[in-house]
Amino acid sequence: MGKWLRLGDLELLVVSDGVLRQDAGAVFGLTPRLMWERYLPELDDKYRFPMGLNSMLVRGQGKTVLVETGVGTKTGRTPGVSGTDESGNLLRNLQREGIRPEDVDIVVNTHLHFDHAGGNTLISDGKPVPAFPRARYLIPKGEWQVAASPNERTRATYLAENFEPLEDARQVELVEGEVEIIKGLSLLPAPGHTADHCIVELDSGGELALYVGELAQHPVMLERIAWISAFDVLPLVSLETKKRVIERALERRALIVSVHAPYPGLGRLRLEDGKRRWEPLDGQGR
Repeated sequence: MGKWLRLGDLELLVVSDGVLRQDAGAVFGLTPRLMWERYLPELDDKYRFPMGLNSMLVRGQGKTVLVETGVGTKTGRTPGVSGTDESGNLLRNLQREGIRPEDVDIVVNTHLHFDHAGGNTLISDGKPVPAFPRARYLIPKGEWQVAASPNERTRATYLAENFEPLEDARQVELVEGEVEIIKGLSLLPAPGHTADHCIVELDSGGELALYVGELAQHPVMLERIAWISAFDVLPLVSLETKKRVIERALERRALIVSVHAPYPGLGRLRLEDGKRRWEPLDGQGR
């Protein structure tokens, strides 16, 4: 079973949708294989490694907020997903915590790539419908616009079935800039991976937690700021965003939720001899 954590007036739980296998060379971009391969002992014969799909559930002010929905349960043209991948487990794992889809009040997407928004919808009577029937879906406005008109590079990751049914159901709220979702829980612009990519900040009772989205695809990329994924459409913007967010995380000794780290992806950054080090939180998760 999962483990709830308290952060000031908020409760949080990391919930897994499973894992997604991605090409390691693409994830690490221009960083030479000689530098990153020692961090990935689990590479398969296709040079892929299993990336976590860590969503975050937050309770506060009588609201239940779900941040990200993973790959989801729809099958078809989802990149990196095959019959051997263990994904699509979010709803089942929420149920294990006693949380039904109708219990979720708000769903937050940091961006609309398939591995973060695929579980927004599910198939019912042969068509995609919202997976969380009572929820408002908060999505960055610019991200929605780009996803609705993908180009040759982005069309494989922006899948209309993951977000268009939300508009049909009138459950979408497009947002801009910094947005307070509930007291102590905010959506903050963090451009780079996409132009309108966001992170989620929990700041309550003097404690800070950061759900970092695609700021880094592996914890070592939080230690090494210049290691930037080939999937980032604005790599130099990513660099500046990482500097800013990591400086804040170090200053506040923030709890970090690393979305693609092995479940539960919880840890902190510390300085050791002037170098950043990732410290995973022990004893978490199933």
